[in-house]
Order: sequence, then C-alpha cells, then structure tokens
Amino acid sequence: ADGALSRYPDGARVYALLIAEHTTLPLTARQLHDTGLREVARLQREIEAAWRDSGHAGSLAQWLQHLDSDPRYFHTSGEALLVGYRDIAKRIDPELPRLFAELPRIPYGVRGMPEHFDAGKAEYYEGPALDGSRPGWFNANLRAYAQRPTWGMATLVAHETVPGHHLQIARAVELRELPAFRRDIGFSAYTEGWALYAETLGLELGLYPDAASRYGHLQMQIFRAARLVVDTGIHAFGWSREQAIDYLAATSGLDREHCAAEVDRYTSSPGQALAYMTGQLKIIELRDRARARLGEHFDIRRFHNTVIDQGALPLPVLERSIDDWIAAEAR
Repeated sequence: ADGALSRYPDGARVYALLIAEHTTLPLTARQLHDTGLREVARLQREIEAAWRDSGHAGSLAQWLQHLDSDPRYFHTSGEALLVGYRDIAKRIDPELPRLFAELPRIPYGVRGMPEHFDAGKAEYYEGPALDGSRPGWFNANLRAYAQRPTWGMATLVAHETVPGHHLQIARAVELRELPAFRRDIGFSAYTEGWALYAETLGLELGLYPDAASRYGHLQMQIFRAARLVVDTGIHAFGWSREQAIDYLAATSGLDREHCAAEVDRYTSSPGQALAYMTGQLKIIELRDRARARLGEHFDIRRFHNTVIDQGALPLPVLERSIDDWIAAEAR
C-alpha cells in the first residue's frame, strides 16, 4: 500500500474516526474536501486582488516570482531576522486591548531555536510553565534567514505569539479556577484553529499594510485550506503522492520540496492537518452568529475572551459556550 488509509482493511472507518478526533466535529471526508476547495477558490480571488493592488507590471505568476526572489524581501543574517521578528511582536502588543477585554500576564520572548536544528526546521512556540515560573517562547529559525521573506513574517508572529498561541495558552494557564488538566489540555482543532484565526486579526491590527504582506498572510491561509483537499484526497479519494504534491505546490506557491515533506506528513499522520482550517472556520462562524444576533451590542473584546477563557475545548462545547454567552448578552 502507498500509505492511503482507503487501501487498508477497514481504512475508511479508521479515517472517519481520525477525522472526528482531529476536528472534534461530525464531518465527512467529502464535506471537508469540498470546504477546502471552496476556501482555496475564495483565497485565490483575494491573492489576485492583492496582485492587482500591488501595481506590479507583470502577471500574477511574475509578481509571485518577484516576491520570492527580490533581495529586498530578505534579511541578510540570522540576527537581522531575529530583530525583525521582535519588532513585529512589539508592534502587536499595544494593539491587543482593542480586541480583548482581558489579557494574560505571563510574558513571551522571541529567541533563536537551538543550534542543532537545520534550516529546514519550522518556527515553533513553547508554552509557559503551569506554575508561571517560565514564560512562553517563540523559537525562530535563524539559520533559515535566506528562506524567510519579510512579507511572510507578520502572519507567522501573529500565529505563534499574540494574538495566537501565546495569548490563548498563557490565558489558559492563568485560569486558576479550572482544574490543572483543563489549563494544560490541547485540542488541535481549537488551538490551531485559534492561531489561524489570530492571523486574520492581523488585518485589524495593521500587520498587513501592503500587497506583499497581505500575500504573505493569504499564502499561509490558502496553504491550510489546501490541506483539507490534500489530506482527504490522499486518504479518501485515491490521490497519488505526486498528485497531492502538485496540487499543494500549485495552490500554496511553496516550493515542491517543502510540499513533498508536507504530503508525507499528511500520509503518515492522517487527519491532523484537517484541524487548522476547521477550527478557524468554526470561530468565524460563531463570531458572525454573535454579531448577527447582538447587533450594535456585539463586543468583539468580550467575544474573544469568551472563546479563550475556558482553555482548549472540543468545538461543539465551544459552540454551546458561545451560544450561552450570546443569550446572556442579549438579556
């Protein structure tokens, strides 16, 4: 077999269980595949709009090639990359009270990741200690400075630090009225869904002021939408490895080597890649529902705190919680 669950005995049933585990929702492979296709098409239209706004004289493909190759979009050293990440983080911090009623007290830092990692290692977040004795850390790959265009940095910082992983996880750690397991638990659909949603808040925080940084944000969004198509394509719809790599490379604009590694990850860990976009779309759905029902009484700051003030939750539990909050706010 080639790793596709559909080729194994009872594979379809196993994949359905993995979908339920990773998304926490009663979704089918077909529903997720179609959602991915719809979101990819929407984001492609937004990328085309960014290209038109850029004023670039060439085609869309030529503009993307320009973004990937012009030396102006790259730092010349790991130290400069680190300074760039820290600058973005400090630009975000003072804007957060506009979007949150209460913020966590535990700070976060931005540092280079350990020396033993090579340039292929992705940036990652480490959460604070439950007893508050250690801060959160965004670990940046300083060896990869030549592969980290400046236009993609802001959306990454928003995802990994604030308003993304650090804000949500540090808040959970400080919820002392919850038992310890609730302050430390993780559901990918919630935690990764929140971090992906946090990237979209960068639009309100002024993180994407030009066409290039807007593209950086949209590239990461379309990459997560394409995962819905590719993961289900491999495990439910008979896609070959090559077909999956071709689709991911064509839609995300990322290089084939990176896409090949991603496809191998989805093959060996079925369903995990479905969590990100599923969680983000659920949070957006709940925000739109709250705004529609509460009208001028809708408070985005209170909504965001309601989402993060119970620690990580399965998405159906989050939905019930938000519905209860809407009812209370309406009264």
